[in-house]
Formats: sequence, structure tokens, C-alpha cells
Amino acid sequence: MNKQHKKPDKPGTVNAHKPAATLNKGMHPRNKHNAGYDFTALMSSYPELKPFVSLNPYGNLSIDFAAADAVKALNGALLKHDYGVDFWAIPQGFLCPPIPGRADYIHHVADLLAVKKTSKKRIPKGDKVQVLDIGTGANVIYPLLGIQSYGWQFVGSDVDPVSIKNAQTIFANNPAISGKFAARLQNNPQHIFHGIIGKNDRFDVTLCNPPFHASLAEATAGTARKLSNLAANRAAKAGQKMPTVSTQSEADSLNFGGQKAELWCDGGEKQFLRNMITESQRFAAQCLWFTTLVSKKENLKPAQALLEKVKASEVKVIEMHQGNKITRILVWTFLTRQQQQLWQQYRDQL
Repeated sequence: MNKQHKKPDKPGTVNAHKPAATLNKGMHPRNKHNAGYDFTALMSSYPELKPFVSLNPYGNLSIDFAAADAVKALNGALLKHDYGVDFWAIPQGFLCPPIPGRADYIHHVADLLAVKKTSKKRIPKGDKVQVLDIGTGANVIYPLLGIQSYGWQFVGSDVDPVSIKNAQTIFANNPAISGKFAARLQNNPQHIFHGIIGKNDRFDVTLCNPPFHASLAEATAGTARKLSNLAANRAAKAGQKMPTVSTQSEADSLNFGGQKAELWCDGGEKQFLRNMITESQRFAAQCLWFTTLVSKKENLKPAQALLEKVKASEVKVIEMHQGNKITRILVWTFLTRQQQQLWQQYRDQL
């Protein structure tokens, strides 16, 4: 079929020249964002998004993804429209994560927890499932998505008091789910599980999106590259010359903003993973599954080697796809298959 004979796209959807399957190719089948963003529906649910929406070069409604305020408004709209979250706000400069990728992590974790019943697997739902989100951040996205998608109970930890306070504020302003979340401040930034997991805690799964830079300079350079790439893509779609991105203020205003604990730590992602795996041994009997994102592929093999050294019972790598981007979830447990089954049976009897 020739282009001129194609039916026009529904307003607010992804254009036929750039189909949703291309935008979110390979995402989890339960992910609500597989078909892209319906901006018409989002603006209807969340009018605060309207000032940031306009026609893109494909003739469809979109936002400027390099504008922090626009991305924050989009997140607020998605949380309201797709997850029933009435209030969501983060302080200026804190990490504003893309919700589709975070939702993918939650759905893959749900599959990990699924229990086989007869010929089918059943995903456990409700507050019997206890989840620990390491580095929950001011945005507290994983608890919001996990609670609204599966009804799980969450504990969110962070080294930053501002993030903890904001997470508590978000849940206090969403009373229907406020009882499903508890925030815990990590007083020692060198620790991950120590000081957070109490002696009577049992977590079905831990989540983490580690800081992946080793320094402020590295994080700033990475932010500037993302800003430059977004600007280049936008210019290419509009048939314009590549704009110049040079000022620190422009980089600081990007939607990939974040405080120190969110974006960088001593040793970067590789050292953070090493610390996490080493500490996890001490809590082997209190967590069914430990999981973490691994952004840099080269950090995967050293982490797997360390897991073998500490005698993890089972190790998995789950790949998440969004367009051409591949993100990996590293998963491990110290429990044998029989112990895992006993854990699941005990949880179901609670």
C-alpha cells in the first residue's frame, strides 16, 4: 500500500511512519505502554499535561522529552491515567525515570515470583508479597507500580533524607495505598541491606536500580550526551541542522536529572554490584530473590563470577527490550529449589 492511501492516524497515537511496535518493541506483554502514549487520553485524565503537548514532525501529539517539566508532567499523567495515582511530585533536580521501562522490571519480577499451579503459573498478588526497593528515590516509582499492578507490600530504602521524605509525602497524598508502603533511611551509605533488613523481615524479592556512574564528572558527561542525542534526534525529524548543546544549565535541566545517590557512587555500578552481592550473603535466609538492574553489559560477568564465588544457589539474567535498547536484570537466590517451594507454601498460608 502506498503512503498516500494509508488511513490517517488517530490523534494522540504513534504515527504509521513510526509505529508503536518500533517505539516499545520487545516490552513485556503485560506492560500497559506497549502501544506507546495516547496523549489525548492522558490529557483528559491529567490536564496539567496539556501545555507541554504539541504536534511532532510525524503529525502526532507528543512532548519535548528533553524538557524536564514536560517529562514530569507525562509521568504524572501516566501514573494518574494508567495506575490510579492521584498525587505524584518530585523536587527539582531529582531523577525522573521513564515509566515504561520501570513497569517492565515490575512485570518480569512478577513472572519470577509466579508459582506453578496445575499446568499454569499464578502470579502472587496482595500484601502477602513483601518487596524491598533499594534506593527507592524521591520518585518512588517501583513501589507505586508494584502496588497498583499487583497489590504488593513495599519497603523503600534510601540514603537521602530528602528522597525518603518525598516518598512519604507521595504516599500520604494517596491514602488508598498509603498503608502498603514504608520508608527506611539508610544511615550508612556504605551499606545496602545492613541497617534496612530487620531480624524479623522476610522479603520475597528485592529491587534495585544502581547508580551507574563513578563520579559527578562522569554523570554530568553522560547527562550531556543524552541531551545532545535527544536534540539531534529532534532536529533530524524536523529536517533541521544539529543544534549546539554546550551549557551546564542545559545539562542540569535535562529530565535525566538526579542527586548523587541516584546517579553516581564511588566505584560506579561495578563496585555497587559487588557490595550488594557480598552483603546479600548475610540475608540469604530472609530474601527469596535478590534482583538488580545492570546497565553496563561489561559489569555482568564480574557480578556472575562473584555470585559463583559466594555460592548462590541459582543465578539468572533477564533481558528487557525497549526498541534497540537492552537492559538486564541480574537475579540470584541462596535457597535451593526445595527451600523456594517451602517459602512459597508458607507465604500462601499466611
